[in-house]
Amino acid sequence: MSTATITESKELAPVSAESLAALLISKERPPRPSAWSASMTFGWRAILKIKHVPEQLFDVTAFPIMMVLMYTYLFGGALAGSPREYIQFLLPGILVMSVVMITMYTGVSVNTDIEKGVFDRFRSLPIWRPSTMVGYLLGDALRYTIASVVMLTVGIILGYRPDGGIGGVVAGIALLVLFSFAFSWIWTMFGLMLRTEKSVMGVSMMVIFPLTFLSNVFVDPKTMPGWLQAFVNNSPITHLASAVRGLMGGDWPTAEVAWTLGWTGLFVLVFGPITMRLYNRK
Repeated sequence: MSTATITESKELAPVSAESLAALLISKERPPRPSAWSASMTFGWRAILKIKHVPEQLFDVTAFPIMMVLMYTYLFGGALAGSPREYIQFLLPGILVMSVVMITMYTGVSVNTDIEKGVFDRFRSLPIWRPSTMVGYLLGDALRYTIASVVMLTVGIILGYRPDGGIGGVVAGIALLVLFSFAFSWIWTMFGLMLRTEKSVMGVSMMVIFPLTFLSNVFVDPKTMPGWLQAFVNNSPITHLASAVRGLMGGDWPTAEVAWTLGWTGLFVLVFGPITMRLYNRK
């Protein structure tokens, strides 16, 4: 019994403030991670989530293949005389539509992590505050690239021939991924504003379906009513589809590329600060 008492007294012995301070500062603190390092770390986390839940790749593999096959053979004969002729016009547009629609899952992922309480831990870390959001978008950029490659491969099998060669294809996909990165800030905002992932999905669909279908993805807007042409011709999706179509077709549509880059910058400048304000206050 005396031995136990001695042991307990040793374990509960008070520690002086000087010895504790010496222990804590005996080594140099590790440097604070840079904004780029923190963002890439969270981007890697997003990629690891795909590794552990590979079902997340369904929307960037099966969904794009289904879109290409369905619209090529559904509208090809009626609009261009044959699916092979129509896919030359359709593929860049349906590529844009599919990748842009995939961006809404970023907001769903953000909302899911908030519900699980993961963001409470992130907010306590000594890191650049926007890195959590930027990391999500960087990780999703890989998904956009995978979707683009899958759709392009299916299109080539069906008869699509990009006259712009490898350079035009790479430039088109790069512009699409850059635009999608900026466009995703809208869905991160919704992910922070809305309470459930079902709400995020529902609101996102209400926004993205009219925006993508009321464009030049499927047909030339010249056949549309004048009031509708005014909307379609000034839509960011129309500018993006025209830019990607031109780059892959061997042209350099300077005006359309400039409009697309302008919309890209606008989305980041407007929705980026709003998203971070919501994140800091939530």
